[in-house]
Parts: sequence; C-alpha cells; structure tokens
Amino acid sequence: MSLLRWLFVWQVARKELLSTLRDRRTLISTILMPLILIPVFTVGFPLLLGRAFSGQSQDRQLVGVIGTLPAALRAQLTQDAGGEVGVRLLPVTDALRAVQSGQVQAVLKVAGTLPTEAGSQSGTVQLYAKLGNLKAESGVISKLKSALSAYNASLVAAKLKERGLPASFLTPIRVQTLDASRPQEAASGQLAFIIPMFLLQFILAGSMATAIDSTAGEKERGTLEVLLVSPIRRSEVVVGKLLATTLTALTAAGFGLLGVLLSGVIGAVLLRGQIGAVAGQMGGRLNITPGSVAVLILMALSAALLLSALLIAVSIFARSYKEAQTYITPISLLIVLPAVGLQFADFIGRGAGLYSIPVVNAMVVILDIVKGVLNTPMALLAVVVNLVFTALLVLLAVRSFGREAVIFRN
Repeated sequence: MSLLRWLFVWQVARKELLSTLRDRRTLISTILMPLILIPVFTVGFPLLLGRAFSGQSQDRQLVGVIGTLPAALRAQLTQDAGGEVGVRLLPVTDALRAVQSGQVQAVLKVAGTLPTEAGSQSGTVQLYAKLGNLKAESGVISKLKSALSAYNASLVAAKLKERGLPASFLTPIRVQTLDASRPQEAASGQLAFIIPMFLLQFILAGSMATAIDSTAGEKERGTLEVLLVSPIRRSEVVVGKLLATTLTALTAAGFGLLGVLLSGVIGAVLLRGQIGAVAGQMGGRLNITPGSVAVLILMALSAALLLSALLIAVSIFARSYKEAQTYITPISLLIVLPAVGLQFADFIGRGAGLYSIPVVNAMVVILDIVKGVLNTPMALLAVVVNLVFTALLVLLAVRSFGREAVIFRN
C-alpha cells in the first residue's frame, strides 16, 4: 500500500479518534477506571478481607455451653494466648435455637462427662455453628477447634510425662510442609484471576464505544454513505476504523497495565504485618519482570486487535447504536465466563489447545505472567492465533462494507 493510501487510512482513523475523544464518559472508562479498579480489587479487597479475618481473632465471641466442661478446658477456651483473644462462655439450653437466633455464635454440647486425664475414658463434644458462614469459620469455629485440640494435647502430654515417655512418643514422624512455589506465584495469591479479567474487560470497554460509533453510529447519522462514496477504498475504511478502535483499546490496556504495576507498588507498602500477611495469601503483591512486561504488552496488543476487529465485524450489521449494543453485550460473556473459570486454573492442563482459543488464551497468558510461570512458546502461539483470527474478522468486515444489503440496512 502506498503512502497516499496509508494517509487515507489515517484520516479515517483520526476522524474516529476525534469523535471518541469528545465523549468524556469514554475517557473516564478508558483512563481513570483501570487506575482505580485494579489496585482496589488486587490490594484493597484483600486488605479489607485481611482486616476482617484478623479482627475475628481479636473479638471475644460468645459461645454457648450445654453440660459441664472441665476447668482446664474452660480456661483453655477463655484465656488469651498467642495474640488471639479467647471466647466468652454462656449456659444455654437449646443449641440450634441459640445459634440460629444469634444469641451465640456457637455452642459446645457435652455428651456425658469429659475426661480430665488421658487414658481414663473418652468423651464427645458436639460443636454447633453455622458452617457455611465465612465469619464463623474464620473466627469462633477456628478458635474452638484450636482450644479443644490444645486441651487434648495437654492431657496426652501429661500422661506421657507421668509414664516417663517423651512428647514425641506418639508422633515418631513429623511432617514439615514447605512452600515450593515461586516467590511471584506465592505472592499473587488466590485473587490473581481477576487481573486478566479486568485487563480484557478494559480493552473491550475501550474499543466498544469507538467500534459502535464508527459503524452503527455512522449508519444511524447517515454519514457512512458519504465516507463510502469518497475516493477511499472499502478496505482502507475498515483498516482505518480498526486502527482507531485498536488505539482506544490499547489506551485502556495501557492504563490497565499501569494499574497492575501500581498495584505492585501499593501492595509492597500496605501488605505488611499480621493483616498484610492474611491479605497477601489472597493477592495484592505483584512483582513482574521487564521481560514479562514485554510479553504482557504484546499479548494486550493482539487481544486489542482481535476484540476491535470482532466489534467492528459485528457492529456493522446493526441498524442503530442501541441495536449494536445489544449485539455486543453477549461478547462480554466471552471474557467473564472464562475469567471465572480461571479460579480453577490449577486443574486445567496447559496444553497447546488451551493457548489456541482466541481471547481465552490472552487471559491464560496474563495469568501465567502474574503467577510467574510464563511459557514463552505458548504465549507466542497465543499471539499468532489472535492475529490470525483478527485477519479473518477484518476480511469479514471488508466484505460486509462491500455489501449494500448490510451498509443500507437501516
């Protein structure tokens, strides 16, 4: 293509970019939202959960008791130890009603008499609590199980000492679990899957307004016919609109990447201490190498081209802006549904087939980068696949722009 033809392409792209820049809502969704939402969800949300979980250990929960607890066990339950506050015991008569009504957070029901030394007899304690409740699981249930386990251990230790046996007598083999994850993989936490979801969503949001306005919007305003009767080829019109749409998508992706890098800086500062340790298990501390950033940019570029071409190819069939939005809305499911599945990425085999699925491969590669397990050949395969599908969609769009039944479908 000669320089003059490329100038025609740029004129089309420039017109679409100027139209997009006039919309402040698009600028906000493209620039501000990535810088705000990504740090909020990758650092702020884990930090909030970390505070909530840590706060449970500092709360003195109310626990009902049915039956008689040994004095040593009562002391074990109510005492403060290891930076954790004990519970407060309250006699109740109906365990289920007491928990369900909120009178207490849990109930310990003693069946019979509990032993005060190991080997003499056995006893049973029934623990009533809302097992599906995250607050109860991380707070009172954890405390009660820990206290009961400690009481059992103290009885066994006393009996072993009485018999002149060491504490290791009942545990000849100790299991020591060590984390073999890469530092970056361990730091990414359980919420790492939201990063590729956000990046792809921002790319989609950034390209959507330009793609719809440059196709269905122009059809609705009656300006597309003027453009098509100009001395610009249909293919140049499509490439120009694709260029403008991709640039707005890449702008959103660029600010999304800044949001990811900003999350790493904020996470390094805020995720410290006891609360930070809990939050760090869920996500927030991102440490991406320069090489990974280069692959991330390449992956974002291929995803932006693919989504832009897809939006243009779909939007040109719409009669109006609103109809185009109706067509495009299901496309967001192509991002949301796989992103939800990324929560279970550890169960998914990382074969070439997975990296050959358009859009999905971009999220998988971005997740690999976040976790520090980037497979460069598979990432390059994903880029090539996205570019091939982009070319096919561009050909479809060029063909659609050449059909009067599509262009004048209003």
